[in-house]
This record gives sequence, C-alpha cells and structure tokens, in this order.
Amino acid sequence: MSAMARLLLLLPVLVSEAVAAVKIERVAYQGWSNCYRITNGRIELVVTGDVGPRIIRCAFVGGPNLFKEFPEQLGRRGEKEFQLRGGHRLWVAPERLETTWAPDNAPVRIRVEGSVLEATAPVEPGTGLEKQIVVKMSASEDLVEVLHRIRNTNPWRIEFAPWALTMMAPGGTAVTGFPPRGKHPEVLLPTNPLVMWAYTDLSDPRWMFFSKYLALRQDPRRSAPQKIGLFNPRTWGAYLLGDELFYKESAADPAAAYPDFGCSFEIFTNDEFLELETLGPLRAVEPNGVAEHRELWRLVRGVRPSAWTEAELDRLLGPLLSR
Repeated sequence: MSAMARLLLLLPVLVSEAVAAVKIERVAYQGWSNCYRITNGRIELVVTGDVGPRIIRCAFVGGPNLFKEFPEQLGRRGEKEFQLRGGHRLWVAPERLETTWAPDNAPVRIRVEGSVLEATAPVEPGTGLEKQIVVKMSASEDLVEVLHRIRNTNPWRIEFAPWALTMMAPGGTAVTGFPPRGKHPEVLLPTNPLVMWAYTDLSDPRWMFFSKYLALRQDPRRSAPQKIGLFNPRTWGAYLLGDELFYKESAADPAAAYPDFGCSFEIFTNDEFLELETLGPLRAVEPNGVAEHRELWRLVRGVRPSAWTEAELDRLLGPLLSR
C-alpha cells in the first residue's frame, strides 16, 4: 500500500481527533482579566482566576449562560464579606456563618495540564481550609468531571462535608429523583429521608411531586425561598431552561453519615435563582488531610417536555439515568 493510500485511510481518524480536542485558554470575562475558558468546540466553561474557586459560566458555545450571574458583583474582588456572584462554588457543611460563608474573594492559583484545569484558593484565614476545584472536560461528549477537594491545614482534626452548589439562571425548572420505589407490604422499611427547612412550604405551587421525581420551578415573581433535601445513593439533579438541560450527579454512600439529617442532595430557590446542591459524607479530616467530592455534568440540547407528567419525565431523563 502506498504512503498516500495509508494517509487516506488514516485521515478520518486524524480529523476526528483534531475535532475532538479540548482547548483551555486564558480570557477576560465580565470585568475579570484572569479567567480560563475550557471548551471542546460544543460546550464551554469559564473558571475565574481573580476570585474563587468558581466556575462562573456553563453553556453551549455561543449560547446563554445556564448559570446565574449577579452583574453588580462581577469583575470585582477583595471584598471582606462573602459574595454570591453566581456560578458554581464549593462550601463546607453543615452550614455555619463562620465556616460555610467564608469569603472566596482572593485570586486563585490556576494550573493547566492537558485537558485538566486546577483552581486552588489560598488557605482561608478564618477556617484553615484550602479549597480546590479540578475540571476535566471530555473531548468526545458534552460531559465534564468536576472534582472538589478541601484540605485541612489546621494542626487539629475537623469534621465537615464538601458541599457543591450550582446556581442556575432564572426561569427554568429543576428535577431530581428518589431512590427506586417499591410496593407495600413487600418493602416495609424506609428508603430515604425527605428533609424540610423552617421555611419549606409544601403548598407552594412551585413544587411538583411525582412517584419517582421531585420538581421545583424557579419563578422570578415569587420571592419566598423554598428548600428540600433528600438522600439518594445515585444523587442527581437536572435543570431545564428553554430547550437546554444541565444535569449533574454524584455517588452517595448509604453507610456514611451526611449533613442535614442525611442529605446527599438539596434544592433551593428564590426569586433570583435556583440552586442544585450535592453533598459528600461527613468525615473527620486529619491535619493535612483532604476531603473529596466528585460530580459529573452533562449538557443536552433540544429538551422540552410536552407536559409535566411522570411518563414525560421518564422519556426525557431516561437516556441520562440509564448511563
């Protein structure tokens, strides 16, 4: 076989590999000069370098941001108090003002190696914790792996859980799922907690309850906050905005203790945004020890339910849940 013939046979593979490449570049974004765009040509993330660690943008290339942004807080840094800003962030649970709400307003250290980006914050002076978000985007799928790490730099042991919060843009609907259902009297023991907060109002019309799913609409006309938590060994949440869907999932250990009466997933909304939150297990982290929590994200286009029914949710979410 001639060299030209061999090249022609290899050309589709070479073209495929060239197309399926992840690019990471330093960019300016919303007033910050030190941000990093990660893209595979179809989807894109923007990670802030001037504050964080934060993933401030998640979208199809050229499309609207699926994440909430607070315009008045963008492009700024160095504030003394915590700023919501928007996007995806890393907290510690259980929620306490002095530890959870520690400011993340300082520049972070960015390291890029191939298709992997690490964003590491300075050690928090008030907590002694060092937070890091590691992002790896697939070249061939609209899939992102997000690894959250929290290192204890104190000379004493601390008990906490990693808490990954994703603030979604307004106007959409979130869906999450319960563990597999069963029938009485074959299944007599409880399968999962369903946790309420003092302000949870189950009569609020933004809630929708199904046998396998729980849905919550974000409504800019309703300012009253709503929140529910639950446990699911396969923890997942989806957000439909227009015809685009953001989906994230993480694994939970039924044998481990979780914050907030055993929650691996929490969902919150008010009139400005909706939040999809996954939590890792509570553990006592030794000095210089690290707690890790992993999420997988997927973006899907062309998703629009014809009705909010169990059967329609099965149709739309089935391909994601069967992976």
